[in-house]
Amino acid sequence: MIGYFAQTIIIYLCLISGYDVLYGKVKSFVQNDLFDRKVDLDNPNTLRNLSELAAAKTLLETFKKAINALTVQDKGDAKIRDWIRLRQTRPFVAKEQGCIIPRKSVFNRIIGDSTFELLFARFLEDCDDVVSYGKNYLAVHFKLDYVNANGDISNYYPDFFVKLSEKRIVIVEIKGREDLDVPQKIGRLSQWCEDINHVQSDVVYDFVYVDQENFEKYKPSSFMQLVELFSEYKNKI
Repeated sequence: MIGYFAQTIIIYLCLISGYDVLYGKVKSFVQNDLFDRKVDLDNPNTLRNLSELAAAKTLLETFKKAINALTVQDKGDAKIRDWIRLRQTRPFVAKEQGCIIPRKSVFNRIIGDSTFELLFARFLEDCDDVVSYGKNYLAVHFKLDYVNANGDISNYYPDFFVKLSEKRIVIVEIKGREDLDVPQKIGRLSQWCEDINHVQSDVVYDFVYVDQENFEKYKPSSFMQLVELFSEYKNKI
């Protein structure tokens, strides 16, 4: 059973080695820390208790958090490897869902995964200070890796790119419902903007987070007003 858990942790966290070390750590944890008292590994009751879902979950989650804390870290300098040009996005098929026909986007449809996305796209269309914009479809291939609330590395796709001038682009994340990973996602987006602005000076990249409740409450009349209204969350990152 100890070997099974050690192997499961290696597979779960995509580790390439370390079984011998991990086996000893798992054995010690089960004997001394998993339960409310020290247990005998040869006792059939210990094996029976290890088979319970709660015990297995506690063991796996504890090791996942501890190993991620040791292995997941920022490292190296930011570099520009390539540029993404929206006009070069390959055509793609989308399922039938709500959309608008844009005037300010290179895409011939802005497809909304939610009603709020379509509402926001319409807002961008009506903003005099927005030159153009695009939705970040999967086909665009713009994603950021980040450490989510569970301590795992995930991919994050911001929602919109908004061009205010040849020198300024704002990346927008919108949310219509609560998302536990918002702080982690926006923190990563903030870091990306800082990195890209550090390694080049042709365009200034910025970001803004917009939640549906406050968007409908404040009803901004321009994009710059929206940036000002929704700066509080950004300042907390």
